[in-house]
Amino acid sequence: MKEPTIAYNYLEDYLTEIRSQGRYAFTWEEIKDKFSLSDKALNQNLYRLKSKNKVAQVRKEFYAIITPEYMRQGMLPPSLFIDDMMKSLKRRYYIGLISAAALYGAAHQQPMEYFVVTERPALRAIKNKKLKINFFVKKEWSDEDVIQKRTDAGYINVSSPELTALDLLYYLETIGLNRALTILQELSAEIKVTNLVKVAKRYPQTVAIQRLGYLLDKELHNHKFAEPLLKVLNDRRYFPLSLSLSKNSEGEIDSQWKVIKNTTLESDL
Repeated sequence: MKEPTIAYNYLEDYLTEIRSQGRYAFTWEEIKDKFSLSDKALNQNLYRLKSKNKVAQVRKEFYAIITPEYMRQGMLPPSLFIDDMMKSLKRRYYIGLISAAALYGAAHQQPMEYFVVTERPALRAIKNKKLKINFFVKKEWSDEDVIQKRTDAGYINVSSPELTALDLLYYLETIGLNRALTILQELSAEIKVTNLVKVAKRYPQTVAIQRLGYLLDKELHNHKFAEPLLKVLNDRRYFPLSLSLSKNSEGEIDSQWKVIKNTTLESDL
């Protein structure tokens, strides 16, 4: 079948049009619908733009438009395309953990990877030389605990400081206890007591509340936050647990938080 006659730079012109709308990304389905061309013809043009470092594939059938200031890196910051990508996947999401903390100026060091919380089924992590996005699964969360932050591409969903703090202690295996403690020291400046109580009451994972409360109380001596969290805990059934996820479960147990201090903590600050 003969391809319809179309300008050589048709795809590049279309990307300029997308950028004029404030967008930094597009999908395969979008360009298929836009141009009546074969997959082969479209792929050839995509390959040409990729080789010129004007387009980068983020995941299957989803592409980022590389603007001049990011050509050296060959990839955009995920904040410029993550909302479009999650919408194309029809997924609820929020930027969380260390990535959210960084947006509040509390990551200590700029993270080299991006952390996104989404719903089931799990998404495979995106890992290549230019990009690393980790996806974490959560069964449920309240939209009240997620805020919208403005970027050059529009808005992205970000966990509130209070939800970020709890998530850091829930996804401890990935974050690490010392790193979580370091972030909490800086993130505390953004946390409000009334919001912390509301978020904690809605937070289903009691173990995260225990660990967060313990760190705030015993390590950071932030009793203003710790005492209201203890009241939230006292309305639930909760059981002894180790502070660290290491196999060593020996240590002194704190009678209030029912946390066994089975490790020595060191903040990076």
